[in-house]
Amino acid sequence: MKQPLVLPTNEQNDVEFQQLIQFFNETLGFCPNSVKTMFHRPAIAYAFIELNKAVMENKGRVTSSLKRLIGYISSNVAGCRYCQAHTIRAAERYDTHQEKMENIWEFRTHSAFSDAERAALELAVTGSVIPNGVDDAIAEKMRLYWNEGEIVEIMGVIALFGYLNRWNDSMGTELEQPAIESGEKLLHHNQWNVGKHSY
Repeated sequence: MKQPLVLPTNEQNDVEFQQLIQFFNETLGFCPNSVKTMFHRPAIAYAFIELNKAVMENKGRVTSSLKRLIGYISSNVAGCRYCQAHTIRAAERYDTHQEKMENIWEFRTHSAFSDAERAALELAVTGSVIPNGVDDAIAEKMRLYWNEGEIVEIMGVIALFGYLNRWNDSMGTELEQPAIESGEKLLHHNQWNVGKHSY
């Protein structure tokens, strides 16, 4: 794309929005251009931020680190390089073990991952493809390791990134420099590049 479908807004005069985006300053170190683009319709930006906060809040054993790895897997399956860079950056900021980040695509067999994490990441893969690949075997494995509330948290992450992947790839959202640096640092072995998200 020659330019993003819609450019981010200048949101600095909205006090309520500035308070809400503190969430992203913690997770990423900056407010994403995607959220600034949503702010063309403030109600969408506000609703998205509240959903994001609710999905990423930890209620039990589904850690912040695992949620970011689930988001990364979902975004990789969908092909969204913007969200791949964001999720791997957030995973690092939430102290994800380097071994897990480097071996994320060997999660089915690598010793860095528990059986419960394997089940969640498999759900992320099969829940992110079109047509959907979740079947009885995957559902049974999830119920073996996670309770219903935890499964809802995990599915919340997968669904949230389904929205973000479509938003950012269709918008051609420009990737922020800190996210580019994280992608180049942490995803070089997966041949990651900025793709359509650079202008």
